[in-house]
Amino acid sequence: MPASHPASPARPRWFVAGDLNGFFGLVVDNLSILGFIAMALVGMFQFPPEVVFTHMFPGTAFGVLVGNLLYTVMARRLAARTGRDDVTAMPLGLDAPTSIGMALLVLGPAFVAFKAQGMDPQAAAIATWQLGMASLVIMGLLKLVLSFFGEAVTRALPRAALLGSIAGIALVLMGLLPLLETLRSPLVGFVTLGLLLYVLIAKGKLPVRGPAVLLAFVFGTLLYYGLGMAGLGAPGFQVPAWTAPQIVLPLPTLGFLEGLPTAMSYLPLLLPFGLLMVVGGINVSESARAAGDDYRTRDILLVEAVATLVAGVCGGVAQTTPYIGQPAYKHMGARNGYTLLTGLFIGIGGMLGIVSGLVQWLPLAVLAPIIVYVGIDITTQAFQATPKQHAGAMVLGFLPSAAYLLAIKAPGWIAPEQMGAMLATVDGHGLPELAVIFALGNGFIITSMLWIATVAAMVDGRLRRACGFLLVAAGLTLFGLIHSVDPRGGIYLPWDLEGLARIISWQFAGAYVALAIVLGLLSLQKQPVKPLGDGAA
Repeated sequence: MPASHPASPARPRWFVAGDLNGFFGLVVDNLSILGFIAMALVGMFQFPPEVVFTHMFPGTAFGVLVGNLLYTVMARRLAARTGRDDVTAMPLGLDAPTSIGMALLVLGPAFVAFKAQGMDPQAAAIATWQLGMASLVIMGLLKLVLSFFGEAVTRALPRAALLGSIAGIALVLMGLLPLLETLRSPLVGFVTLGLLLYVLIAKGKLPVRGPAVLLAFVFGTLLYYGLGMAGLGAPGFQVPAWTAPQIVLPLPTLGFLEGLPTAMSYLPLLLPFGLLMVVGGINVSESARAAGDDYRTRDILLVEAVATLVAGVCGGVAQTTPYIGQPAYKHMGARNGYTLLTGLFIGIGGMLGIVSGLVQWLPLAVLAPIIVYVGIDITTQAFQATPKQHAGAMVLGFLPSAAYLLAIKAPGWIAPEQMGAMLATVDGHGLPELAVIFALGNGFIITSMLWIATVAAMVDGRLRRACGFLLVAAGLTLFGLIHSVDPRGGIYLPWDLEGLARIISWQFAGAYVALAIVLGLLSLQKQPVKPLGDGAA
């Protein structure tokens, strides 16, 4: 059928030439995120590889399959209903910020904590896997509920608070930590990072035609193994041992029930992760609508929630999300075939062990740079997509992420016998510094959202609204949802605290109340009229 004529409503085409470009781009995105999860767990936390590749990855990949198949069906129905042959499916894959956050902030630290409780590495890994499943089920249920109320939730907070909180993760955790991994093999890592910045930020062209990110990955991988086998690579180079692909079917399991009690202590992280995916789903729906494909926002969010729930019940540990680049895939000429191909490749490849095999052979120094770029891109977009007057508020919101970075690194820098003393020693100059670092870092995403929202309200001249955010923060502090005095970030009842822990909790809560009172008094004076900022209700 000629491209210039509308497709018959009953027979939209399955594949067009542009679907191949879309397929490579979407597959590389998903492989890079799976690769980073493996890199973080195995390389940084010494997680048993077989648990990652045979327990976590098949279910995670199955969620990508389910979501992409459903988005393919939605695209074909829209094409049939409108009689158009240029409808592009919504791309779905693993969400980079929250998948990386799960690896670095939930799964890795939980594995270390389980071992510290006396579990052997294998038992600790299985307990961590169950925690990951439970976390995904919690986020999936949250997204399922919020898919009906998502737009109302996003109106409650300014855009700066929603984007700035995740930008803090992007800059501090997704930027710095992978950059350190990149520079552990400087020749390969820095060259790969430079190539990615050349093609993705500078929009430069490579002499070889093809997907730029894929070509950068291939070049970096060849450089890594070439230098390594020539004796010029970084210390510790070795060719991975060949592991025969192992078929693992992502069958439903009730193992997530075992992980629910532990997952509840991570709610301050998990709830914002789920909320941000709802916000992202609303944004990408609007983006696709602007590009000409009028998908119903609720349907986009429901598919995302279902895919996450299916992945969690079947053993997955990373949530799916619709990608923001739907118009970009449309410009590539992709239609509905690329999501079908991606879902089948990632999903079936995850079951057959092909995806795990590819990930094992991709060097950390080649995978980490793409995460550095993602961190840069997310931070840049946060500033570009929010009012300029809220920029200072967003920068303030980055600081709790820095505190969390110090908190997750502290156990590796400070001997266990010294850690307890440093958390409890009062030196006459206020609260113990290390205890403040942990309290500021625990629940840092919600803290960032509330801090940014408060300052943005101040900027907009809405001091009573700022008071409301501060009082919410005070309430959350008392229960440990933010500023938890439990070094692991657990939640609790305020009347159960004793001693220094009680003092720290009430001091932080009191600080929010005190500032709310000050701002409330200031609101009584005549305020200059200011234009309302983004997201003001």
